[in-house]
Amino acid sequence: MRAMRRSDRSVQDPAQIDQIIRSCDCCRLALSTPTAPYIVPLNFGYCRQPEGPVFYFHGAPEGRKLELIWANEKAGFELDTDHQLHGGETACSHSFRFQSVVGWGAIGIVKDPEEKREALRQILLHHTGKEDWEFDNQALDQVAVFRLDVKEMSCKQHE
Repeated sequence: MRAMRRSDRSVQDPAQIDQIIRSCDCCRLALSTPTAPYIVPLNFGYCRQPEGPVFYFHGAPEGRKLELIWANEKAGFELDTDHQLHGGETACSHSFRFQSVVGWGAIGIVKDPEEKREALRQILLHHTGKEDWEFDNQALDQVAVFRLDVKEMSCKQHE
C-alpha cells in the first residue's frame, strides 16, 4: 500500500479493501501507447491469492487492448463506488462521498485453459454471485483472458 496525502481517508484493512472492490461493477484499466494513455472500462473478477491480489478481465482475442498488453506488461487500474453528493449552502461547502481503489500491476494474457476457466468463473461470480459455471473448449478459444497481478494498490474512503 502506498501512503496518500489524506491519510484520514486511507483504508488499510485488506478485508475492507476487498469488500470495496467487490462492491464495484467496473474497473478502468489504463494502458500505455507511444503517444497517449489508453483507458478502457471493463467488467472484472477479483481474488486474493497467496502471492497477492489479482484482477481478471476478458475481451476479444485481437484489437488495441491486446496489442497494448503485449507491448507493455504494466497497467494501471481504478475502481470507485458508493457515490453520494452532500449539498451545502455555498458552492465550496458541497462534498462528494465515495470509496475508491487505485493501483498498478503486471498484466498478461492467460494461456492455460484451466486458469482461463477459473478466471472466467471469477468474473461471473463477481457479477452474478454464481460460481459453478462450465466452459467448453470452443468458448475458451474465442475469448482472451487477461490477468493483472497487483504490485501496488491504495484505497480511499470519504464518508
